[in-house]
Amino acid sequence: MTDRQNTGAAIAFDGVGKSFPKKGGVVTAVQDVSLTVPPGTITGIIGRSGAGKSTLLRMVNGLERPTAGTVTVAGRDVGRARGAALREIRREVGMIFQHFNLLASRTVAGNIALPMEIAGLPADRIRRRTADLIDRVGLSALAERYPAELSGGQKQRVGIARALATEPKVLLSDEATSALDPETTQTVLRLLADINRDLGLTILLITHEMAVVRDIASHVAVIEGGRIVEAGETYDIFVRPAHPTTRSFLSGVTGVGLPAFVADRLSPTRPDGPAQEVFRITFAGTHATDPMLARLTADLNIPVNILAGAVEEIGTRPFGNLLVSVDAPRGAEARDYLQRHHLITEVLGYVR
Repeated sequence: MTDRQNTGAAIAFDGVGKSFPKKGGVVTAVQDVSLTVPPGTITGIIGRSGAGKSTLLRMVNGLERPTAGTVTVAGRDVGRARGAALREIRREVGMIFQHFNLLASRTVAGNIALPMEIAGLPADRIRRRTADLIDRVGLSALAERYPAELSGGQKQRVGIARALATEPKVLLSDEATSALDPETTQTVLRLLADINRDLGLTILLITHEMAVVRDIASHVAVIEGGRIVEAGETYDIFVRPAHPTTRSFLSGVTGVGLPAFVADRLSPTRPDGPAQEVFRITFAGTHATDPMLARLTADLNIPVNILAGAVEEIGTRPFGNLLVSVDAPRGAEARDYLQRHHLITEVLGYVR
């Protein structure tokens, strides 16, 4: 198989909307979405069920057509493409499905070969490329097995190889790991990362799991109610989440969720009498592992109560979040000290 850099490929949504007719009117699934997927990146679109992410993805390969705006792949308008032009775009857009969508009557090799057969490639070329793809996804020993004989992770590897069969410039992933166990999920994500690195493919994936975005995506867009509410580089979004939906997703993967016994008592305003100010500290980049709380206590004699937290990596960059509380009268002093040392703080509320 010949690896190649597809640096010219990119996906762009420009004022995209999508509505579906229903009895008595229409339902709007996507509205006014403008988003650029940089070439050669892995970009995640994260949203809850019904947020519109699957509809957005299906407009990239023409399975759905926008009712407003344009979707382009490598500068070509997918929504307006018809016939041979649409077929050419679809050959350059591979898709990985949540539930694999393998043909039970075909072997591993047969499933991978199918898109090439449909494209009318010569038989010898199909055989060579099928063998290369089976090797790339680590299934050489299972080439003649049928889907019923495979594990979920093996089925998804077949799906990935099939999506690469026509040498696409763009790879779409529709909740590709949501049906897999955590260990298998990590294996599949590593394979996608390897493919992105080796082939230079632009990968657009949708998910409802922020951990998937953290582990693989260089860029992320958060969708809610059919609109993109926040987008940017993954690290920047993790460090400074601006929208409540983003913060909600992050709470499950960064150790920044308040314990229930604190959250239930939290007030947005400072109560009369003794109280604790609760705030989030974000440690980023070179400061992620600095012992700043110890310094705060030593320099200002402000005791700090740690409520929750974690330090991890996003890509190769360290990132940490801590939820802490201090005596409310000294909260502003503590936060000012931390901010002067290049940390990010956010007041969450107060507890008696």
